[in-house]
Amino acid sequence: MKPASWLSLLALAGSAAHAHGGHDDDDDGKEWTKEELAELQAKWGHEWSFSGIGSFAHLDYVKCLTSPQEKYDIAIIGAPFDTAVSFRPGARFGPRAIRQASSRQTSLRAFNPRANVNPYQNWARIIDCGDIPITPLDNAIAAEQMTQAFRRLGRARPTSALSAGKPRLVTLGGDHSIALPALRALREIYGRPVRVLHFDAHLDTWDPAAYPSAWGSTDFTHGSMFWMANVEGLLSNASAGPSVHAGLRTRLTGTDWADHEADTAQNWVRFAADDIDEVGTQGIVDGIMAVLGTDDPVYLSVDIDVLDPAFAPGTGTPEPGGWTTRELIRILRGVEGLNLVGADVVEVSPAYQGRGEETALAAAQVVYEILSSMVKRGLEDGDGETAAGGKDEL
Repeated sequence: MKPASWLSLLALAGSAAHAHGGHDDDDDGKEWTKEELAELQAKWGHEWSFSGIGSFAHLDYVKCLTSPQEKYDIAIIGAPFDTAVSFRPGARFGPRAIRQASSRQTSLRAFNPRANVNPYQNWARIIDCGDIPITPLDNAIAAEQMTQAFRRLGRARPTSALSAGKPRLVTLGGDHSIALPALRALREIYGRPVRVLHFDAHLDTWDPAAYPSAWGSTDFTHGSMFWMANVEGLLSNASAGPSVHAGLRTRLTGTDWADHEADTAQNWVRFAADDIDEVGTQGIVDGIMAVLGTDDPVYLSVDIDVLDPAFAPGTGTPEPGGWTTRELIRILRGVEGLNLVGADVVEVSPAYQGRGEETALAAAQVVYEILSSMVKRGLEDGDGETAAGGKDEL
């Protein structure tokens, strides 16, 4: 339809109403033409950044877990869970805060100059699938709920051949333990383990038996989920090659390097936050890509505490000395060539952020960069491939 001014659209709508009896609301039983529906969309379909229901970036909202027929190429899914934390709780409100902070992202104005794509107006149908209804009362049940939900969502039928037969999920956390159910689901969906790119101040590969407790404790914590993933064979660290930590700066256990030795034994490569002072953002990018390459399937996990508390105070275990928001975004843009099969952005705890929503805003931008990279990678993989066949990197 040719673009029209607001006043002309009002006139068109008024004329249509009069032609059908003179009343806008006299539409019971009326069959609308495509042209009339296009007029309604042009008149009422736009949402300003400050209006509308709070889906991520004003994307279509579908409760995908109760709508199994829904098709999509990339799904945003919330995991409002935080009862596996070791310090400050509150990340169960993270998905809501990240969605709110994404409100300035709209499909109309979302072209990403660095990636040369608008992720919301391209080959991929990206929708907001809402939140997984996770119990806050039993962590074992919660972990199983998330695993089943990720499995169901990851088996949906995509809309484009560029999805290579399987949709991607981008999860809004929630505490970092949600990565374990996501990796369990990926292992079942793809029939093989994956590698991980993990942005965090902390290792999260701690053996839970090392936690001090005379009463025993659950293995399922936000500091042990990658240890559990390794034990369960969910990571391809032993076969395809190591996984990567980036942004580390936490204190270690005891009086020596035992934590790093255990991490190395699980075949992880570490990039400390301080390394950026020596090699810059490009050096971090080059190091990550040298380890992970562009072919193996990679799960990208971003703990917002990789950022310095000056930029992301709204998190459960803040550590001074982290990266700036700009540095993290630059690094994420630099690793756009990774073969991402899923991602999460976790540990946003909005009760501790400032009134300017700086933590949630950073998280929303991280999601946008991840989506841009997924869409760009799909275009590159699909170049020269048949529309029917696509290309399954796994």
